[in-house]
Amino acid sequence: MIILSTAIKRALIVLISLGLQIAISLTLLLYLGDHYTIIEVIYTLLSFLIVVNIIKESDSLSIDMPWIIIIAVMPIVGALLYIILGSNLLLSGDMRRIVKSSKNSKKYLKQDDKITKEIEKEKLDQLKYISNTGGFPVTKRNKIKYYSMADDGYKTLLRELNKAEKYIFLESFIINNGEMWQEVLKILIEKARQGIDVRIMYDDFGSLSLPVDYPQELEFNDIKCVVFNKLNVFSSVLVNNRDHRKILIIDGNTVISGGFNFSDEYINKKERFGLWKDSMFILKGDAVWNYTVMFLGMWNSYRKDDNDFLEFKYDFKNKYPINGYTVPYGDSPLDREQIGENIYLNIINQAKEYVYIFTPYLILDTTMSNALILAAKRGVDIKIVVPGIPDKKITYQITKSYFESLINNGINIYTFTPGFIHSKVFVSDDKIATVGSVNMDYRSFYHHFECGMYMQDVNCIKDIKKDVEETITKSHKVTKKEASPGVFKSIWEAILRLIAPLM
Repeated sequence: MIILSTAIKRALIVLISLGLQIAISLTLLLYLGDHYTIIEVIYTLLSFLIVVNIIKESDSLSIDMPWIIIIAVMPIVGALLYIILGSNLLLSGDMRRIVKSSKNSKKYLKQDDKITKEIEKEKLDQLKYISNTGGFPVTKRNKIKYYSMADDGYKTLLRELNKAEKYIFLESFIINNGEMWQEVLKILIEKARQGIDVRIMYDDFGSLSLPVDYPQELEFNDIKCVVFNKLNVFSSVLVNNRDHRKILIIDGNTVISGGFNFSDEYINKKERFGLWKDSMFILKGDAVWNYTVMFLGMWNSYRKDDNDFLEFKYDFKNKYPINGYTVPYGDSPLDREQIGENIYLNIINQAKEYVYIFTPYLILDTTMSNALILAAKRGVDIKIVVPGIPDKKITYQITKSYFESLINNGINIYTFTPGFIHSKVFVSDDKIATVGSVNMDYRSFYHHFECGMYMQDVNCIKDIKKDVEETITKSHKVTKKEASPGVFKSIWEAILRLIAPLM
């Protein structure tokens, strides 16, 4: 069966719902004509109360505005759609288990008291936020290698997999059964047959190309498998929450992460949208534990394999020298703390000289847009690099709709001429950077499970800055004239931006 895209399904639902709204209203008018006015007042009042509650509880009116409009146009069906699609009132069983498992995982994430005192003494507010509010410990002894292209890091990834002696944990949004995955899978099967604990978790929506019985195939090869948030006729439409994280953990001493998935275009074995540029990093050191707990927390919400996560913790015994501050973090749509977005906002708000950004999608709420503009107005050099060749035309049109406002307020926008840039990178003031899976769009900020690594005063930050500067030399700077749409295009872009939170 061909599975329609989520955006198309949602559009169909809204159209069907509009027809249903009309049908309900006509039925009430036909059979309860004498009391129709009273009934209309009642359900309009109930819809008004729902809208008031949305506004009261809203973390971002940019996200909730489309729902307010839908409910205003279709009071009965609009309210029902919001409850099903727009809120977490009806969490699936999977989501409830994840909430429970995440709470249990927090006990394994403990901040070192000495580092806490340093953070307080030095007034390192961003680190304080991630540690205290996010619950992710800050570490200092780590070795980090940044790769500007996943192609370059891929060979090292294979070498690290071959070194595994105890376990391999792999979590990915996309797995496509191409050359890249077959090379990785060959090693995983070999390691599993040696008795090593090999676990794979992939998102069902992101990995649609895999056959339905693929988990059984992996289990036959002694590889444990979890399929995140399995699709069915209803959930593929109704459930927003996807696992967009990219985590590979080897023996508790090595993590490989970034923006890449396991599909041939990510290492340019296959050309889809020109040159595919993505980031990858290899982390060794105390910060690996944050990723290990993130993975185990998600895994054990599906399969309760582990009574004590500590058996997977590697004792580095101060193997690596102090190298600034590193804190891997996760973000979940099941709480009200948008850690991924807030980390980006804090970087922008605290920047003094520059903020350079890689993002494949630039779909901003009012808070993020205002933060970028205010930073530029106070003299911060803001440079944002987006794809030159888009992977999704409608999404790219929404991205371009922000160009005019940003450029007119002093922000530099570049399109990556050779092709598609999939990296999600922030670097600022030669001392702060974050690399991970978090796009600058509504889905990453509000709907997906994400991860990233925040770094301060870490050696590889200079490599990240160099990557941005070299990428800009291969990119086209968007002019004010190019960013200015005509009247009809402006209207179309406004409509797209309005519905963007629903896509």
